[in-house]
Amino acid sequence: MIDFASMPYARPDMDRVRTLYLETTKALQTAKDYADARAAFFRLQEEESHLMTAMSICEVRNTIDTTDAFYSDEVQWFIEQSAALIPLRKAYQEALAISPFRPEFEQEFGSQLFRLIDADLKANDASIIEETIREGEISQQYQKDSAAAVTTFRGEKCNFYGLLRHMESKDREERKEAFIAWANLYASISPKLEDQYDNLVKLRTEKARKLGFDSYTDLAYISRNRFDYTQEDVAVFRRQIRDIITPAVAEIRARQQEKLGLSSLCYYDEALLFPEGNADPIGTTEELVRKAQDMYREMSPETGEFFDFMVRYHLFDLESRPGKRMGGYMTAFPDYKAPFIFSNFNGTSADVDVLTHEAGHAFQGYLAMRSIPIELLSGSTSEINEIHSMTMEHFAYPWMDRFFGENSWKYRTAHLIGAISVIPYMACVDEFQHRIYENPDLSASDRRHVWREIEKTYMPWRSYDGHPFLEDGGFWMQKQHIFLYPFYYIDYALAQVCAFQYYSRMTEDRAAAWQDYLRLCRAGGTMGYFDLLKTGNLMNPFHEGTVEKSIAAVLTEIRDNY
Repeated sequence: MIDFASMPYARPDMDRVRTLYLETTKALQTAKDYADARAAFFRLQEEESHLMTAMSICEVRNTIDTTDAFYSDEVQWFIEQSAALIPLRKAYQEALAISPFRPEFEQEFGSQLFRLIDADLKANDASIIEETIREGEISQQYQKDSAAAVTTFRGEKCNFYGLLRHMESKDREERKEAFIAWANLYASISPKLEDQYDNLVKLRTEKARKLGFDSYTDLAYISRNRFDYTQEDVAVFRRQIRDIITPAVAEIRARQQEKLGLSSLCYYDEALLFPEGNADPIGTTEELVRKAQDMYREMSPETGEFFDFMVRYHLFDLESRPGKRMGGYMTAFPDYKAPFIFSNFNGTSADVDVLTHEAGHAFQGYLAMRSIPIELLSGSTSEINEIHSMTMEHFAYPWMDRFFGENSWKYRTAHLIGAISVIPYMACVDEFQHRIYENPDLSASDRRHVWREIEKTYMPWRSYDGHPFLEDGGFWMQKQHIFLYPFYYIDYALAQVCAFQYYSRMTEDRAAAWQDYLRLCRAGGTMGYFDLLKTGNLMNPFHEGTVEKSIAAVLTEIRDNY
């Protein structure tokens, strides 16, 4: 194992990859027994591991610096090569799906493997290569444009993340000024973003039609491996959010307005929960990482081993810089069995959230890569994966005094408030995407109108203080998931409801809650969504009453402490 900075990168030999796909397809078709078929499967997996490792290294280095021409070109090359592999990969998957040894594969590795393969066969075809390449190109350009957007705020060059720090200031004028700069920055690039999204919607819709789906939404549900529930089930979940969580958050916002002594609460006030100031982390990036390392060593033997590995091999890029892509994520380098955490620190409590949230993802990946032999099954769908990350945020509460000192209670209270308050926004993003892909020919103005209408339903307290761009519905553009990861965002809400269940349980029996969580992490994606919920001893969020039960203890704690 070597440091991330020392990991070599070279373009994979695509002739070798294509040849191995052809050979594996033939081997599956002619295998005399399960041992032969199994060996062919794992030979290809090893080659795919090399390919994915190279692709991940390339993508990480590109997102660290979107202005680096070399890695930008390499990402474009991967987009084209991955799309060109679709026919060969589909032929291989078809041979595996109809193999006479499928029952033996299922007996050894479970039926989920073939659920995933069957879904992939429905969602990919040579007919959509052109659209797939173009979609990747637009997504890359979106990331470059949003990363390049900067403005000057009080003499300092700031990107979007730099402005967010000022929007937590105790000084309302500073918050408002930062908010206006933030909104104006989005407004200034909105024509470009709207055009990119318009093209993405049309491309995705065309892909769906070519594959025989009525809409892109149907294709997205298959692509996201949503086997156990439907669009109607998600609509029921959103209704629970609207009926139960929205009123609870409205109550919190009213309390916040009272605490801050305001006649009205505006968007730029929402991030400040305490009039004397929110809890900010104490220490430099290096010091925060050292504190996290101590925390994970004390949390459990498994987390200690994991985080020591991350630190030893410098598997982080945490600080915001010009040209760096927005957001945060966890990815992995399969050849090294190594997770990687990417983020944009901004000096707020969100920096600590990265060291718990993304570390939760990375911890699960670290465990699964060492215990699950099929890489396709090492990670689950995002509504499960986000349970891993969000629950880790709550498990870290006892150590928050290390990061926030005497203000640790503020952090814990603010974290619970933030976790529940963002759920209605998640429902907005999800309903917005359902509406957009039902009506893919909507104009940019129509889309803004749809957003504002939905926003008023789920977040009736939201006030943009008359800012024309946001009052007109422009806020949707700040969510990169809408551009890059369609229909992902509701998975955070589904996961948070489950994470709240773990939080409630850990206040009563932390050891039992930890074992349930650890069992869920170790299971990876070896089962479907509903079975994984059972494995983790979790209630199903789609069932009536689950949302209300899951948030009860959280609301009680917020009311007692805020």
